[in-house]
Amino acid sequence: MKKNISNSVAVVIIAVLLTSCGTKKAVVVAPKPKVDSIVPPDTKSETLNLLKSKQLQFNTLSLKGKANLTINGEANDVTMNFRIKDKQVIWVSITAVGGVVEVARALITPDSIKIMDRLKGRYIKKPFSYIYNFTNKQVNFNTLQNILTGNAISGFLNLDANVKLANGVWTLSGSKEDLDYKFLFNTLYKVEETNLSDSKSGQALKVTYNNYQKLDDYLVPGTLKINTLSGAKKIIIAIDYVKVEGNSALNFPFNVPSRFELVK
Repeated sequence: MKKNISNSVAVVIIAVLLTSCGTKKAVVVAPKPKVDSIVPPDTKSETLNLLKSKQLQFNTLSLKGKANLTINGEANDVTMNFRIKDKQVIWVSITAVGGVVEVARALITPDSIKIMDRLKGRYIKKPFSYIYNFTNKQVNFNTLQNILTGNAISGFLNLDANVKLANGVWTLSGSKEDLDYKFLFNTLYKVEETNLSDSKSGQALKVTYNNYQKLDDYLVPGTLKINTLSGAKKIIIAIDYVKVEGNSALNFPFNVPSRFELVK
């Protein structure tokens, strides 16, 4: 990564800055690993197909979370609202003061990034490639969507990966150009931990997922924790999704007030 893989999520979600209806659902408990009871698929291809079959599928997804953002030791409690249209749009709103005051809003598509900073009265409109000032060029729109929804990054679920069964759970790892990746799966075949790192730049991203809950025929994480590190800069985002709803009608409002200054 030329600047920071962590910014693929931390900057795009926080600095680049997460309404749903429905209620928080009961947690689905992952059974404890029982090595003797698990019969590994005969081929790597079958294993990958099994893991792919557990990936969350949706047309639209609405997530509301209580979040704690810690940047270099300074913590802030906020509310994050996400509205996602599969492979097309990620809409983000971040509010403070108990969810009353919106401080930032973002609209991210595979082609562009738009950000409103309501506190400073500014907004940014850039091509998606803008994030490559901060992160590896292998990070794309689908990478962001996968991380937010608890899916393994789909671009790495292929035959080039190393796939192992250890202590009753699957591990998938490998390297792609200068990017190293590793995914740990629980016994529900859902991602428990995502790791991305660039050893050349000394930068890393780690995401852990817990408290999976049912959404139709799939599972979505109830909590996630993002840890990013780039040199001396450390960002931690802990999100507890309090409301989750899939496949409902959503809009993605992004109207910039005329008084806002366009940052070039």
